Amino acid sequence: DAKKLVRSPSGLRMVPEHRAARSPFGLDEPPWVPDKECPRCMQCDTKFDFITRKHHCRRCGKCFCDKCCSKKVPLPRMCFVDPVRQCAECALVSQKETEFYDKQLKVLMNGATFFVTLGTSDKSELMVCRLSNNQRYLVLDGDSHYEIEIIQISTVQILTEGFTPGGGNTRAIGMILQYKVPGSEEVMQMKFTAGEDFSCNKKLSASWLAAMHKATKLLYESRDQ
Repeated sequence: DAKKLVRSPSGLRMVPEHRAARSPFGLDEPPWVPDKECPRCMQCDTKFDFITRKHHCRRCGKCFCDKCCSKKVPLPRMCFVDPVRQCAECALVSQKETEFYDKQLKVLMNGATFFVTLGTSDKSELMVCRLSNNQRYLVLDGDSHYEIEIIQISTVQILTEGFTPGGGNTRAIGMILQYKVPGSEEVMQMKFTAGEDFSCNKKLSASWLAAMHKATKLLYESRDQ
């Protein structure tokens, strides 16, 4: 998918030429609170003047003094080329998301092996599941082949084992995924289960499921914007 470099008041962004090709995890730039509507810092209430200048957080668009909006943090969900100014609250969120883009996204793209059961069938198929390079499809390869558009996924339930009433470690062993069939209201369901045989790397499967859980949270957040 071709990309282009664009400049906005917030900074330089490398975005897909066509909006339909954008990542489903992406966020739109927020509108900035107009200068005339923020005579004071929206965090510490300091009054703006010639010395105390106002700055806008690139993630939320609110207006802050330099002290409350001094951090420059990467914001890949908005496709910024360089780290951008963000308020303390937004910077913390963006820093946590950096791990997803630096590590977990690669895990999803590399894929993992699961037994996949379609709908209410009692038969499962061993398939390699991975996220496409453009982040727009979940690709399943085995004897069969499926491509599920990420934006069509409605629910993801991670299946775990090892929970005890008093608390304790749990391990992700699979997931149930529901998605809408494009062009209809039909909802399909797939169950993914990590294999018990030696050829299926349980640790890799658990890491892939953890990454998918994080991806789902980002997906829902982008929809709610």
